[in-house]
Amino acid sequence: MIGRVKLGLIAGTISGIALGLILKGIQALTGDLVYTLLLNIDFIPIMGSINWPEIIEFAFHLIISLIIGVVYSVGCARYFPGRKKAQAVLAYVLTLPTVFLYFPLTYLAIKPTPDLMDLSAIGYWTLGHAIYAVILFAVYTMNEK
Repeated sequence: MIGRVKLGLIAGTISGIALGLILKGIQALTGDLVYTLLLNIDFIPIMGSINWPEIIEFAFHLIISLIIGVVYSVGCARYFPGRKKAQAVLAYVLTLPTVFLYFPLTYLAIKPTPDLMDLSAIGYWTLGHAIYAVILFAVYTMNEK
C-alpha cells in the first residue's frame, strides 16, 4: 500500500505541475485567465483574505493533485491491476469533476478570472485537464510494477 501511495504522489505531482505550466502558458499566450483561476482561493474564508505568493497558491493546487494521484493509484491497484484501458478511463473519471469546477470557481472568484461563459477559457481549461488525465495515466503506467 505504501508503494501505491508513493506512486500516486509522484503521478499527482508531475500531472499537477504539468497542468499548472500548461495553463500558465495558455494564459501568457492568450490573456485568458485560466492559470489565475487554477490558483485562485480568494473566495475561501480566512485563506482568501491573505495575499499568498504564487508559489504557495501553486502548492495548494498541488495538494489537490496529490490527493487525486493517490486515489487514482490506489484505485488502479485495487480495482484495475494490469488493465490499461480501465486505468485510462479511471484517470478521466477522476479528472472530469475538475473540468466542471470551472463554473463555481469562476462564479465565486473575487479577483478577475475568465467570464463564466467564456468559451475559449472553458476550452483551454478542459484541454488542460484532459492533458492532466493523460499525464496521470502515463506516469502511473510507466512506474507501475
